[in-house]
Amino acid sequence: MVVGRLGLASNGIDRYGVEWAVDRGVNYLYWGSLRWPGFGQAVRHLAQSRREELVIVVQTYARVAALVGVSIERALRQLGIDYCDLVLLGWWNEPPPPGIVDAARRVCEAGKARQLIVSCHQRQTFREYIEDPTYGAIMVRYNAAHPGAESEVFPYLGPHPPANDQPPGRPGVVTYTATRWGALLDPAFTPPGERTPCGTDCYRFALTHPDVDVTLCGAKTHDELRLALDALERGPMSKEELAWMKRVGTVVRTTSTQRSGNPVVHLLDRVTRVQGLKHG
Repeated sequence: MVVGRLGLASNGIDRYGVEWAVDRGVNYLYWGSLRWPGFGQAVRHLAQSRREELVIVVQTYARVAALVGVSIERALRQLGIDYCDLVLLGWWNEPPPPGIVDAARRVCEAGKARQLIVSCHQRQTFREYIEDPTYGAIMVRYNAAHPGAESEVFPYLGPHPPANDQPPGRPGVVTYTATRWGALLDPAFTPPGERTPCGTDCYRFALTHPDVDVTLCGAKTHDELRLALDALERGPMSKEELAWMKRVGTVVRTTSTQRSGNPVVHLLDRVTRVQGLKHG
């Protein structure tokens, strides 16, 4: 499975934006909790002739085992495809119960998916996921305002492999919220004397880390998508650029209350805060 470095989420971009991104080398397409019709139309159209190029990810927040397969089947019908490449078990701050995992495995055994991926906001839990061969990949928050994965997640992956050589047992790493829900782009939170990052900077920051395989982009406009795509052309950041991003990120983290516009994520985020599981 060949995966491009930049992924595209279903939460806003239209059909033509998706097709443009795929023509530019983006093939990781994420059917998440917010599902705009244009994104689904693009996947349905592209899959007719380019299915083998695409890595299609379907997320399920199902907390009842019987609903896991149902939610995946519904998503496949919406996208007009017979299978997805990854089933994402969404927002499991603690390992999912066996019933959920078994239900997801049955989806794979039935030929409806190839591998499982899991997302989490409790970074300490990722060590268990990394060591569990159930998961072909993990999805973790990582940006200049929340760089904690550098010390709490990535080290457990082991030595980074040579390019294009993923050793057995080492899961892929997908990161998200590269712009910290837009707060890193807001000059109101930029410290005096520093340049405000643009989208290109935020995606370059995440993609520069050697343990990051894919960074997810939630572009809602063609301009936002263009800035994300520019990150692929500009390549890794220098040490000086990384230091600048972290200086800005530190201030954003301490002064901004901006959170996801996804109502499902917002609700789960509130629950996580109440439980004391939220880490920066």
